[in-house]
Amino acid sequence: MSPDQVKQILLDTKTIAVVGLSSRAGQPAHDVPKYLQAHGYRIIPVNPRATEILGETAYPTLTAIPRTISIEMVQMFLKPEAIAAATEEAIARGVKVIWMQEGVRDELAAQRARAAGIQSAAFRFIARWSIS
Repeated sequence: MSPDQVKQILLDTKTIAVVGLSSRAGQPAHDVPKYLQAHGYRIIPVNPRATEILGETAYPTLTAIPRTISIEMVQMFLKPEAIAAATEEAIARGVKVIWMQEGVRDELAAQRARAAGIQSAAFRFIARWSIS
């Protein structure tokens, strides 16, 4: 995926469901979504142990998010072994983009997403890209 494609994804995205969003400041799984929220993105937390994070209602799974909430991107802060299940939920949800973090690899899940027509911005750190 080219830098121009990544920038276009970020321009086209308004709402990001963050699977594994942490309520603990100082953790990338908290601070990166908070940064995105501060730059105008709506963040939908997906965390089965929380009811609210960053001022937004948290949901236990992607499938628990009401369909009335339009989600363009799913960002994952998960252990590699949890990515496949979250990817299947993202496919079922019909999102446009899945964004996996650097150092978290599940190439089969990324291939599955691409086969379903979902762009996979795997292995890139979203906060490094200009979003202005």
